[in-house]
Amino acid sequence: MPVRTILIREEDPQIRELLERWLGEAGYTVTGGASPAPAPCLVIVDIPSPRGGQQRIDALRSVYAAPILVLSGRFRRGLAGSVETARRLGVKKVLPKPFTRKELLSAVDQAIEGAG
Repeated sequence: MPVRTILIREEDPQIRELLERWLGEAGYTVTGGASPAPAPCLVIVDIPSPRGGQQRIDALRSVYAAPILVLSGRFRRGLAGSVETARRLGVKKVLPKPFTRKELLSAVDQAIEGAG
């Protein structure tokens, strides 16, 4: 099985650590360092609000060809809102905080599978 690298851009160290643990346990290689990751299969980024995150998303998109999964405490739960927000931001998936391990891994799988 090829190495599946996920790049994480999350400011909260506790959430970043949780993401790294859950994704690592699921078999992903996780990076979040300042230097560019070698061809990640997914970029996970936290944005403060759906309206304020477009610049951050665009900056990541200019560097990485991978799909983007957005996390935010400002998102509302519910399928219709998530789908619409993802479309508006031009990303594969959005995931409201807080989320469970199962929700995270499901969103990661959907974002990666939808990229192919």
